[in-house]
Amino acid sequence: MANAETARVAEIGVIGGSGFYSLLEDVTEVRVDTPYGPPSDSLFLGEIAGRRVAFLPRHGRGHHLPPHRINYRANLWALRSVGVRQVLGPCAVGGLRPEYGPGTLLVPDQLVDRTKARVTTYFDGLPLPDGTVPNVVHVSLADPYCPVGRAAALKAARGRDWEPVDGGTLVVVEGPRFSTRAESLWHQAQGWSVVGMTGHPEAALARELELCYTSLTLVTDLDAGAETGEGVSHDEVLRVFAANVDRLRGVLFDAVAALPADEDRDCLCTKALGGMDPGFELP
Repeated sequence: MANAETARVAEIGVIGGSGFYSLLEDVTEVRVDTPYGPPSDSLFLGEIAGRRVAFLPRHGRGHHLPPHRINYRANLWALRSVGVRQVLGPCAVGGLRPEYGPGTLLVPDQLVDRTKARVTTYFDGLPLPDGTVPNVVHVSLADPYCPVGRAAALKAARGRDWEPVDGGTLVVVEGPRFSTRAESLWHQAQGWSVVGMTGHPEAALARELELCYTSLTLVTDLDAGAETGEGVSHDEVLRVFAANVDRLRGVLFDAVAALPADEDRDCLCTKALGGMDPGFELP
């Protein structure tokens, strides 16, 4: 495995499971080092519709990393260091409304953070291994997802005859346990749409690196407060995700093809730092 430090070998990143790259030919495995430690796994480089793509297994191959132990900072840094500027982040979620049952594809436009113990920023004031110290920088996350990426994802889903839910709020909990029924009912009462464990801090970190980030959430179950049974089970989540992974892979691949070239990116994501000096050199 090569060590890709600064080479621009990809332009689009997909953070997901092994099912998203297993059908590609000529996949190259690349190990990337970061100032924040190792990412979840190697990057797997391939090509879709002429676009160079880096796939990163969020939980590591074999799914050995629980949501709260994922090195999110290393993951986003690793992707940017190989040239990625646009990221698609599919994830499994629970539906908080009865109409968002298993198999629903929702492309959120808002995010709520209910995690407790995750490092959520690059601007923590702690020295990097080379001695540089991040400056105090505050980026806007009013609209956490790239509007261009969202449009590409929605169009791709409709092109596959899978009508998506356009917009909604993803609430991210710490995990790895599922919500209590009271927590689920509270999330539902706030008007939030789906609940997951991995959508944060990916979006926030991507914004700090001026990356375009788009979440695609696949509902695998009705959360505890939205159903009347015994509550969600891990086996149920895996079963529904497996039943829809081919469909989701097709949507992702079509979305990759529809994303703009790097030089044509003009959304606010590209100007998130607003000229502020982060105190370190972006990869």
